Parts: sequence; structure tokens; C-alpha cells
Amino acid sequence: MGQSKSAADNGNRESERRRTILRAAIDVFARKGYHGCRIADVAKEAGVAYGLVYHYFKNKDELLETVFDTGWSGFVTRVRAVVEGEGALEQKVRGVVDVAFEAYRVDPRAVKVLILEIARSPAGSRINRQTAFVDAIRLSSELFTRAKEAGELRADTDPLLSSALLFGAIEMGLTAFVTGLADARDTQALERAKAQIAETFLHGVLADASPGAESTAWKPEKSSSEKSATKSKVPKRT
Repeated sequence: MGQSKSAADNGNRESERRRTILRAAIDVFARKGYHGCRIADVAKEAGVAYGLVYHYFKNKDELLETVFDTGWSGFVTRVRAVVEGEGALEQKVRGVVDVAFEAYRVDPRAVKVLILEIARSPAGSRINRQTAFVDAIRLSSELFTRAKEAGELRADTDPLLSSALLFGAIEMGLTAFVTGLADARDTQALERAKAQIAETFLHGVLADASPGAESTAWKPEKSSSEKSATKSKVPKRT
């Protein structure tokens, strides 16, 4: 009994140390990039001995692979819950976009590593990011296939391509934030981006979204100069 409890305690400590090192790796990768990251940096960030990092991970490539596997599997699990849950196509598309942007809001550094550093590193080929994305696209395509059968999707729309376009729009939208092009500290900007991605995508694929129809998507408020210019164009009544 005592030995069993001791073994369990040791296992918990091992798991906790591993998680601490993995969290430190995410922070260092996000801050310094793959090429600037050293195992010594990760050990310092984690507050552990240099050699302990090698006890759990043989090198920084394995660290990066584990970061990807952990982060991506969690993301796909949440996307699957949306895809397989109740609701119409529009609700589920918004749900998938919400999952991605919520992941960024909660842990922006981890999302930055997933989007930028995986592709830049030599470990990227072993991680096989391409296969991971294909699996996610196929999962989401089931949503669009069912929507097409139900008449929610435009008849001329391909479900697999629709899924690829949705994930592409999400990734590029988040890229604007992780690269600093958009201000990640602005929570309203995140909400606007999330709404615009969902609305723009839905306007192109929904069966009742006729070409040329004005979208009900969020629109940025006009500046005072734009309002004045608009008013000046309105002819005065005589």
C-alpha cells in the first residue's frame, strides 16, 4: 500500500516536472523563436537543472514536437465537439472560429508557436504539420457534407474545399495577431476579427446568402471625416 502510494506520488511529480518544462519551452520558443531557443534557456525558464530537461526530452526538436502534439490535439478535440454537436451550419462555423480565437486569447504564446515556429523549424518535417491539418480539414468537411445534404450549403459548393478555406481564413486571421500586425491586447479587435472571418466565410457558402447581398457582418464605425464626406454626397432637397 505504502509502495503504491509512493509510486503514484513519484509519477505525479514526474508529470508535473514535464509539464513545467513544456510550458517553459512554449514561452521561450514564442519569445526567441526556434533558432534562438537553447535548452539552457528552457531550463532557466522552468527553474530546473539543465540536465533535467534532457531527462524528459532528448533535444529541442522533441520539445517542439511535443508542444505541437499537445496543442494541436487539444484544438482538434474542441473542434470535433463543435462539429459533432447540435446546431445549424452557421452556428457550428461560428463555433469553430470561436474555438481557435479562444485558444489564442487563453494562450497566445502557444498559438504563436503552432502557427510560426513549427513551420520554420527543421523539426517541422518530422512533426508533419501537413498531415495534422489534412486530418482537421477532413473532420470539418463532414460538417459541410451534412449541411449540403440538408440544403444549408450552396449546391455548387465543395464541402472539402469549404473546410480548407475556413481553416485557412482562421489561420491567416490569427497570423495577423501573432506577427503583431494587429494589436493582440485589443480584445475588441479580436472580437471584430472573429466576427469578420465567420461572417465573410458564411456569406460565401450559405444557401440563402445570395451573391451581391449585403452582409449583416460587423462593420467598422466610420470616422468623422468619412461621415462628413458621405453627407456631402447626399443631394440637398429643393
